[in-house]
Amino acid sequence: MERLTQPEEEAMQALWQLNGGFIKEVLEKLPEPKPPYTTLASTVKNLDKKAYVRSEKLGNSYRYLPMIKQEDYKKRFMKGFVGGYFKNSYKELVAFFAKEKQISAEELKEIIDMIENRKTE
Repeated sequence: MERLTQPEEEAMQALWQLNGGFIKEVLEKLPEPKPPYTTLASTVKNLDKKAYVRSEKLGNSYRYLPMIKQEDYKKRFMKGFVGGYFKNSYKELVAFFAKEKQISAEELKEIIDMIENRKTE
């Protein structure tokens, strides 16, 4: 699957929240500054071409439905992100955030607890 652009990701976030919707509904969910309606319509049509959404014609409009679950996209995105920026090392990713003071010792302990509890399940 192709990687999404920032506007495409924002549109997908809205579509996941709505569990599908019309361009007007997606536009309402987007943060300011909102893109023009026609720009968003083109973005969503690109998502349709990339098979991230499918369209269903209802009257004179199209309703768009996500074809990929948000969790599945998140997994693919993170694998690509960690691979591209951190040499496929999640340890390097966490170390980066620790060095940048973006993660606290308490949060790190929570992560360690999650990992240890996962091993025992």
